[in-house]
Amino acid sequence: MTVRINKFLADAGIASRRKSEKLILDGEISVNGEIMTDLAYQVKNNDIVKYKNKIVKPVNKKYYLMLNKPIDYACTNSKKHDDKIIFDLIDIDTKLFSIGRLDKDSRGLILITNDGDIYNKIIHPRNEIFKRYIVEIDRDFRKEDKYKLESGIDIGGYITTKSKVKILRNKKIQIEISEGKNRQVRRMFAALGYNVIDLNRISIGKINMSKLEIGKYRHLTNNELNYIKQL
Repeated sequence: MTVRINKFLADAGIASRRKSEKLILDGEISVNGEIMTDLAYQVKNNDIVKYKNKIVKPVNKKYYLMLNKPIDYACTNSKKHDDKIIFDLIDIDTKLFSIGRLDKDSRGLILITNDGDIYNKIIHPRNEIFKRYIVEIDRDFRKEDKYKLESGIDIGGYITTKSKVKILRNKKIQIEISEGKNRQVRRMFAALGYNVIDLNRISIGKINMSKLEIGKYRHLTNNELNYIKQL
């Protein structure tokens, strides 16, 4: 039985299929002692695949988790530039990766897995999944700005797609977006002259964080996982 090399790497928990292709193009993957450059290569049972000079083996057990990320934790596997990373909070001895990110200054729902197929289900642009945030800003929100946010706003060379906005209190706003540009929510409010004091992601599509404590994680329920698989 053979499997395409990007899927083989994703199944092994190295990276998502898309990021695995980048690793291949960057010359970081070898097969049987030769640097692999063919994205269509089919890995065979007797092939020896290596990443960072270590043999890559498929991971049999798949993990599907949600984490309530605290502030000051980075969504990365590397500690080169960050002292605290979200994987320090997870007591599982398997290479995992986050599905999307939250910046260090933000908190809330992060989905984590070692299943590259599930990663692609959520990240792929064809699946318009709205992510819901509770945002606290530094001054009273102007009602006329609700329409501006919902219609799309220039965040510096990019016009956001339509969003959903609900005013909870004078300085507390709920916003739902289907995109994931770097620091997008903060940039959207900054474009209107607001400074974000607190940003908390509470849901991704139909997956809600509910009462999960900050810094804690849990496995996704069967219903939550089936929802993702059906996207």
